[in-house]
Amino acid sequence: MDNSELTLAQRLNLETARIPWAELQGHFASGSVIAVGEELDLIVVAETLAKDDADQVKAWMESGQVAPVSDDQAMHWHKQEAHLWAVVIKPWVLVQYRP
Repeated sequence: MDNSELTLAQRLNLETARIPWAELQGHFASGSVIAVGEELDLIVVAETLAKDDADQVKAWMESGQVAPVSDDQAMHWHKQEAHLWAVVIKPWVLVQYRP
C-alpha cells in the first residue's frame, strides 16, 4: 500500500513523532505551535484541522483543549527538557505533552 491509498488519519499518524521541545522553539517564536490537551486524540485534532472543521476547532479552543502554546507552558517544557508528540498541519505545528 502506498501513501496515496492511506486515509488522512493514517497519513497523519505516520507523520507524527516525538520531538524535544528545544527543536520546536523556533516555531513557537513564530507563533505557529498549538497545544492539544492530553484528553484529546492528537490525530483526531490534526485531521479536524486539516479538514477545516472550524466549528469543532472553535469548540476545542473555547474549552481550552486546543490553544496556542503559552509563554509559561513553553518555559516549563524548556526547563523540563520535555519531549512532545508533534504533527504538522501547515502552517501549524500541533503538539501534545504526554508525561
